[in-house]
This record gives sequence, C-alpha cells and structure tokens, in this order.
Amino acid sequence: MPATDNPQLDPKRWKALAFIAIAQLMVVLDATIVNIALPSAQRDLGISDGNRQWVITAYTLAFGGLLLFGGRIADMVGRKRTFITGLLGFAGASALGGAAVNTGMLLGARALQGAFGALLAPAALSLLAVTFTEARERAKAFGIYGAIAGGGGAIGLILGGVLTEYLNWRWALYVNVIFAVVAVAGAITVIREPAEGRNRGRLDIPGVVLATAGLVSLVYGFTRAESDGWGAQVTIGLFVAAAVLLAAFALVESKVKAPLLPLRVVTERNRGGVYASLGLAVIGMFGLFLFLTYYLQVVKGYSPVVSGVAFLPMVAGMITGSTQIGARLMTRVRPRLLMGPGFVVAALGMLMLTQLKVDSSYVALILPAQILLGLGMGTAFMPAMSLSTHGVQPRDAGVASAMVNTSQQVGGSIGTALLNTIAASATTGWAAARLAGARSAAELQQLKLQAMVHGYSVAIWWAVGILAVAAVIATVFINTGHQGGTTVASGSGQDEIEEIAVPVIAH
Repeated sequence: MPATDNPQLDPKRWKALAFIAIAQLMVVLDATIVNIALPSAQRDLGISDGNRQWVITAYTLAFGGLLLFGGRIADMVGRKRTFITGLLGFAGASALGGAAVNTGMLLGARALQGAFGALLAPAALSLLAVTFTEARERAKAFGIYGAIAGGGGAIGLILGGVLTEYLNWRWALYVNVIFAVVAVAGAITVIREPAEGRNRGRLDIPGVVLATAGLVSLVYGFTRAESDGWGAQVTIGLFVAAAVLLAAFALVESKVKAPLLPLRVVTERNRGGVYASLGLAVIGMFGLFLFLTYYLQVVKGYSPVVSGVAFLPMVAGMITGSTQIGARLMTRVRPRLLMGPGFVVAALGMLMLTQLKVDSSYVALILPAQILLGLGMGTAFMPAMSLSTHGVQPRDAGVASAMVNTSQQVGGSIGTALLNTIAASATTGWAAARLAGARSAAELQQLKLQAMVHGYSVAIWWAVGILAVAAVIATVFINTGHQGGTTVASGSGQDEIEEIAVPVIAH
C-alpha cells in the first residue's frame, strides 16, 4: 500500500482494514451460508416445515430491527469497543447455534447472532470511515470493503456448500468463531479510533423503541407475505403497523435534542440516493441468489459444493468491479457516473437470465450473466459504500453506517419475499394450464421443472426493472462531485461540504 508522509494518518490503518474486512465478511456471508446448511439442520433437529423459515427470519428480524440502535451505540460508547463486543457476542451466539440440540436453541442462537451483528456491522463501516480520510486511500479501502459487501453473500453459498457436504451443517455456524477470534485479536492490537468522533449525547429511548418495532414489523411483514400471501390480514396489519411506527419515529426524531437518527443524515440528497438505490439493488440480488441456487441444484442437479463454486464468476466480477473499476475511478469521476452505469450493467446481466430454460448452458448463459452482474454491482457498490459516510459529521458516522446496512438488510428481506412470491405465483399459473395433460411420470417431472424455471424467469424480469429504477435514482439524486478530496464540515454544523481537490489515484 502507498506510504504517506501525513503524520495524522494511522500507521496501522491497512492492517486494521484487514481485520475490519474479516468481520464484515463474517456478517455478510452469514446471511446465505445457513441457507445451504438448512436442509441438513432441519433433518438433524427435526425442525418442522412451518418453523424452518424462522432459522432465517430470526436472524434477519433481530439484525434489521436493531441496526440503527447498534449504530448509535457505536457513536456513543466507541466504535472499537462496540466492534469487539459485537464480534465476541456473534462468536458466542454462533457456537451456541452450532451446538443446538433442538429447534428452540437454534432459533434463539440465530436471534442472538442478529442482535450482535447489528452492533458489529455499523461499527465496522464507521471505523473504516474514520480511519481512512485521505481520498486516494479511502478509494482503495472502500473498494475492498465494497467487494466484500457485494460478494459476501455468494461466498456464503460456496462456503456453506463445502462445510455442509464435507463436514457438518453445524460448521456453517462454528466457522464464525474462527473469523471472530482472528478479528478480535486484530482489533485489540491494530485498530485505533479517533477519540474526538464520539457522540456524548443521551440515548433516544423513544426513537430506539419506534425504529426497532417499525423495522421488525416491516421485515416480518414481507416474511409473512411470502408464506401467507399479500392480502392476508396479518400481512396487511404488519405493513400498516410498520408505516405508523416509522412515521412516528420520523416525527420524534425531528423533535428530540439527541435523536437516534438525525434526519440530516438521511435527508441529505446524496446519501438519501445511496440508501434508496442500494436497497433496491439488493432486492434484485438476493432474489437472484435464491433462484440460481435452486435452479443449479434442483433443475441442473448440481451438488451443494458445485453449486457454490458456480457462483465464483459473480464474486470475481464484484471484486474486479469494486477494486479495479470503482476504486480507480472514484477520485476521477462523479459517483453517479459509476453507480448509474454499474446498475445498468448489472441489469443487463439479469436480463440475460430471463432467458433461462431447463436445458440452458451454464457456460453460454449463466456464466456471462454472472460476470456482468458482478462487474456492475461491484462498480456501483464501491462508491455507494464510500458516499454513504462521506461528509457525515464524525459523531454521526455510526448511525450513517447503520443506515447502509439497514437498506441492505431490509432490501434483502423484501427481495427474498417479493421475488419468491412472484415466482411461486407464475409457476402455479403455468403448471395449472399444462400438468393435466402429462401422459407419463417422466413428462410430468419435466413439466414441473419447466414450470419452476418459468416462475424464475418471470421474477427475474421484475429484478431487471428494480435494478433499472436503482440506476435512475442513483443518476438523478446523487449529484456530488467525485470524492477526490477531503471533507470539511462547515461552521453551521450541518452536512454542507467543502471539497478540496487532490491528485487522482495513481496506477
């Protein structure tokens, strides 16, 4: 990494990045690693089909609901302290889940994982934001972080497949202990947090209650929509409750002296554009992970390990887009000129997958589509991650970081429920018109596979549209200049930013 003569820069910052990246990878891949292991865990513990979804939902509800709270805790008590606490708690909860002897023990452990992940994730991103303040280095650091944030879900599918097939489903949870121990050791020895970035205000208890209840209602509403239908009373009730609670939260935040989420963080045009476009992009991506996993294993007959390896081109594309395109160009061009085209390229890759058939070739169709998806998302994620905390007052870095994670977490929950519901409906409609005419068991099985793939392609069309909307939002709302400078808060104390030009990144 490039040396610098600036004595204010932390000499151990690149080592710190390595350990922050390990922690972030652990949190991101945990959203998908358990998906691969779930069938084995269900058989081993005798989990009912009705309770199966709670292995995933317990984690997402706690994680998504407590993120803003975790971000503000990091601002108040210290990001390094919160980071280490989150790591230790996540490791303990993972060990508990790996040792689970019944359904309740596993579900409780998953909820604890989500709660400690809500402490860990915003602390990790805000540590990165306050550690790397020089523009060229910030670009490289966020390039690495963006690649992990974008590709971690796919890495989870690969690692989950390997651990489940060659060891045991429990290792999909135990592996987090290894990640956490390494990250804690590194955090204690090399991570240094600027003391002046603390927020000494009181904790906004009404804001915590309203935000947590509102986000839990929203995430759970999409979960119930998937299982019970969009018109079910419980689904509608949860969405209404979420709207009321989040509206009340916004009202409270505008009135209290020390808000949980200062509205200046989200109403600033550029950050608002990042949160909205990133959330929409994740909706499309999480649905795709689900469909491609089932397509490769059920339709193509791939093993869990081979299915995981089949996602490697997408991971490689994300790393390349983030570190070689996004990071190199971030100090030269405006963020919207990376994010908008990045989402468009991802949408083109998604568009290719609308042509999925039962006998589609992996090399001819799925491979190039994954490369386009990875390149596009990696290029867009990198400036998005950096811009989400760019220009934020140091005392708000944790909660601004939490908003990025919240948009991703809520987007992932919405994407899984929304696109899966669309796919199931399209599959049922296609099958109802054709299965009755099947003349043999083999023909019936083939028609079932065709119905399944038809449902996937219909849902992927929706994902294409969602990514297109993300591209429009990024292009229209994000109007800041390139991040080739440092940020200086104005005397007003608001988020008005003065950019100071510095040389572009060297090749």
